[in-house]
Formats: sequence, structure tokens, C-alpha cells
Amino acid sequence: MGQTELRLDNQICFRLYTASRLITQAYTPMLTELGITYPQYLVLMVLWEKDGQPVNDIAHRLLLETNTVTPLLQRMEKLGIVCRRKGEEDRRRQIVSLTEKGAAMEQQALELIPSGMGKRLASCPLREEDYTILAQELDTLIGALSAK
Repeated sequence: MGQTELRLDNQICFRLYTASRLITQAYTPMLTELGITYPQYLVLMVLWEKDGQPVNDIAHRLLLETNTVTPLLQRMEKLGIVCRRKGEEDRRRQIVSLTEKGAAMEQQALELIPSGMGKRLASCPLREEDYTILAQELDTLIGALSAK
């Protein structure tokens, strides 16, 4: 019994890890063209949805710890795509905003990434509905695992 449970082929975690790694790898050429990493792209997407957010809110949205997001934001600030400032109401809070360069990257990403990923996934037999179901199932899993 125990030997079967520990077989790699029986592990959902391995499938999720491998899929995540390969999807991230598929994004790499497009993100390299933009001059950013995948984690930086995730931060940008959060800020493109709503600019001027506290570091804690960005970390929460990405399901990451603040101490993981802070060095990422520092590197992005050095690249000139975000800026950080103290909050007006609470000076201890840092507010992260897009720079002009960071805001302009949204259009560049829109031109590169959806079509690039579409081409990359064209040979995959999954249909659009399958991706919708997969996203819903993953949301359920993420919600269950992140519940405290």
C-alpha cells in the first residue's frame, strides 16, 4: 500500500509542479523581450488592474509573503517600472505605483503575450472550455490549501 502511494505517477503535486514550471518556461521568451521575469510580470498584472497599491495588498493578491514581494519590488524599482512611496494616511505603509515605463509595458505585454501563448499552446488538445474548467478546479484547490 505505502509503495503505491509514494509513486511519482500517483502524485498530483508533481503534475502541478511540472505544469507550472513548463508554463513559466513558455512565458520566458516573451518576458525576456519585455526585460522582466515571471514574478515581476505577476506584480505588473496586479498593478495594471489597480495602480497605487500597498505592498501588503500586492502580496496578498499573489498569495505571497511581504518579505518575498519586497525584494521583487526593489528590483522592479531599479528597472524603473514601479516606484514606492510612503502612504499618506499611514506613513509605515509603502504604496507601489507604476511608472510611465511600467504602465506602457501593459500595451507591450498585450501585443506579445496572448498571441505568443496562443501559438505555444496551439498544439495542445485542450479546448477553451477545458481551460475554464481547469482554472475553476485550480481555484478550488488553491482556496482549500490557502484557507487558514
